[in-house]
Amino acid sequence: MANYLIIGGHGKIALLTAPLLTREGHIVTSVIRNPDQTADVEAAGAKALVLDVENASQDELADAFAGQDAIVWSAGAGGGNPDRTYAVDRDAAIRSMDAAEQAGVKRYVMVSYQGASTQHGVPEDNSFFPYAEAKGAADEHLRNSGLDWTILGPGKLTLNEPSGRIAVGSGAGEAGLRDTSRGNVAQAIRVALETESSMGQQIEFVDGDEPIVAAFAQL
Repeated sequence: MANYLIIGGHGKIALLTAPLLTREGHIVTSVIRNPDQTADVEAAGAKALVLDVENASQDELADAFAGQDAIVWSAGAGGGNPDRTYAVDRDAAIRSMDAAEQAGVKRYVMVSYQGASTQHGVPEDNSFFPYAEAKGAADEHLRNSGLDWTILGPGKLTLNEPSGRIAVGSGAGEAGLRDTSRGNVAQAIRVALETESSMGQQIEFVDGDEPIVAAFAQL
């Protein structure tokens, strides 16, 4: 049994992830900003922790992380406001990584996106540019941290029923940004947390034919 904390606990991926983890006997704490979301989080089997990560200090985050075995970042500003995108997807994410180190929580799983990089190539006049910049910077900070990290890079997110099967790496990029069920991302989070070979890996994937467990075992 492990203690896992999910940041962005009311997001679609987080609400699908929590039941997978609690079903295996783990204790899940889901961080939310809006207390009105508590019932949804609890219905998914997690404990709700109301904390505004956008404005929380590193010390406040470290206090919240104490006693956890892993941190999962599944939060996002949701686009539309570049300043808030940088504040959440870059700055708050980076503070959470530093807070994890401060709290002695070594394991950290980041939900990013397929193609995320500081060399993302998105033009500055593209509305996606702030998000690409923010995620690229956050992922780079994580790679250079002292944490046991995994970066998950799913393709275009859908609400399709999860198949439990993905295509990883070169197979994920053959047709550009392909569909990836949020349910499959949730399963990938669960498998990553249980798979040492996923540490230090940026894993890009889309819906495919290989069972997730098998795909991660080959990393």
